[in-house]
Amino acid sequence: MPENLPNVPELLRTAVRSLGGAERPQQLTMASAVAHSIDTGEHLAVQAGTGTGKSLAYLVPSLRHAVESGKTVIVSTATIALQRQLIDRDMPRLAEALEDSLGRRPHFAILKGRNNYLCMNKVHAGLAEEPPADELFDAFAVSRLGREVQRLTEWSSDTESGDRDDLVPGVSDRAWRQVSVTARECLGKSRCPVGEDCFAERARTEASQVDVVVTNHALLAIDAITGATILPQHDVVVIDEAHELVDRVTNVATAELAASTISAAARRCAKLVEEQDVDRLEAAAEGWASLLEALPPQRWEVLPHGAAPALAAVRDAAWSLRMAIGPSRPGMALSDPEAAAARNTALAAVEEVHDSAVRVLSAFDEPDPAKRHDVVWLSADENRGSVRRVVRMAPLSVGGLLRSRLFAESTVVLTSATLTVGGAFDGLAVNWGLPAESSAIDPPEAPAEARAVMATGYEAPSDAGTVKWNALDVGSPFDHARAGIIYIAKHLPPPGRDGLAPAYLDEIAELVEAAGGRTLGLFSSMRAAKAASEAMRDRLDTPILCQGDDSTGTLVRTFAADESTSLFGTLSLWQGVDVPGASLSLVILDRIPFPRPDDPLLAARQKAVDSRGGNGFLSVAANHAALLLAQGVGRLLRSADDKGVVAVLDPRLATARYAGYLRASLPPFWETSDPQVVRKALGRIRDSRP
Repeated sequence: MPENLPNVPELLRTAVRSLGGAERPQQLTMASAVAHSIDTGEHLAVQAGTGTGKSLAYLVPSLRHAVESGKTVIVSTATIALQRQLIDRDMPRLAEALEDSLGRRPHFAILKGRNNYLCMNKVHAGLAEEPPADELFDAFAVSRLGREVQRLTEWSSDTESGDRDDLVPGVSDRAWRQVSVTARECLGKSRCPVGEDCFAERARTEASQVDVVVTNHALLAIDAITGATILPQHDVVVIDEAHELVDRVTNVATAELAASTISAAARRCAKLVEEQDVDRLEAAAEGWASLLEALPPQRWEVLPHGAAPALAAVRDAAWSLRMAIGPSRPGMALSDPEAAAARNTALAAVEEVHDSAVRVLSAFDEPDPAKRHDVVWLSADENRGSVRRVVRMAPLSVGGLLRSRLFAESTVVLTSATLTVGGAFDGLAVNWGLPAESSAIDPPEAPAEARAVMATGYEAPSDAGTVKWNALDVGSPFDHARAGIIYIAKHLPPPGRDGLAPAYLDEIAELVEAAGGRTLGLFSSMRAAKAASEAMRDRLDTPILCQGDDSTGTLVRTFAADESTSLFGTLSLWQGVDVPGASLSLVILDRIPFPRPDDPLLAARQKAVDSRGGNGFLSVAANHAALLLAQGVGRLLRSADDKGVVAVLDPRLATARYAGYLRASLPPFWETSDPQVVRKALGRIRDSRP
């Protein structure tokens, strides 16, 4: 074990000098707080604005701890883009910069879920799945699938990682499933004939021998939910993009049951069991389909009439098939790998169907909806002109899971540019499963209005005293009041349900024209984004790009390369665009991004908070809107020299009773509602560009 390692401030200074950067007090404050958290075992939530250099601020103390203790640190992100930044740029440069100071070169690796890697057994066995029913008569879809699978087969001989993200250009999900397996379908390293060459196992082995493992929130959730040992043993977890944690964990914990899924599971068993067993599950699938066709898409407060016997038929038929398949024969995987793989795939399919049916049936055991573990709803999903009716189950809350499986097991550091809601950390903390009042380090002063409405209705955990966490807002290196303006168009009518009103289109045209292009338009729906794009193309001489015209990455690169170009889009652009410099001086938001009122999960969560005496609207809908609003506003200033305007066309941000609560979540821009002032400011910025 190395002795007398330099302290974190010294290591950070060494890293910054080596990387050619400038020392930033916010970065040093954050790094010191992360080091203190690791030393004391107290959890930490850090809000660090764009330009802070937060990756370095948590990587430096993490590497020091890993080298000194010999224990692995897990770094989890929400997006592939940040994973690539950490693995391809930040970690290699930092490892080189700190090698002498730490006494050895730190090691790092990336780890993803098993289905992100090629399965060589499946490639060699040629275990192709039957195309979906809607593709059987589509020659183009079938031929495209064949071309993609052929390309994947050829790539399997060249790739060293087997990682889907290393395949450029990529392939469809349908094609990737032909050459990958889930954890349930996998034969296991010892039983697989190509187990020694397994890409997923190789990645896990590499991850078990490094100082820092970079993974994603989904795999972190799977590791916690299943209890399977996927990630290497660790004592510290850093969660970047922590504002996404609850949604990503919820997605992993969500299951579904559709008639097509049940039928597909039956077909996978056709060659393994008697025909009557398969027919029984097919009949149960038909019964489930008939029931769902007769029901409206909505959240289920109680099991609809006829659902219990239909679900029982699915459950029992799936279990009957599971038992009919029986145990595997000793040595089967090695002597007949194709048969063993087919058996595992069939077992995984029928077990998933069985478990989903049981989950729906048991979801209503608790009579009080506010106390149930799961929310259940029926969706009607449109795809290629057809409608797929599916029942989904999602946890009402993931706080208990995170508390018992994450915070109780490791020291956790959570960070993002947007963690405070209404000026406080508590809104996210209770969703993470932490007690609502942290020990704040220089806490930001929230408006009285915001503090008054932070009651969530969630009861503090009974053993709250055993969970200690600190909150820290290190601020931003940007002078928001000098660099940016937030313009709230109070004179516009409130947004309606019938698309963008003419007054909104007029406002957009005047703003984009004043900015000379250089506009990122963030819309609450694709319908609104397309309508605005079409209208602006008719009115303006500057180019307008719209999400969906090309891949998002290509559109963002085109937008960044031409200062006169504007880019309009929806949800993914609210968080995924990083365009510093002259190409972006105006961000337009068409409305406050509240969740859809018919969103079954968020509506159930809101109702549950209300039933506990809290404010469900503020705790769920307003919190959701505030985080997304802050992410959208954060697109404007991406470097120290950036200047510009955020224009919010929704007058409710100034006039509604909750307006102060939402604005308390935003950076301290200079604020105005005067359109003349804003157009003149945009003109000055435009004319000052070289």
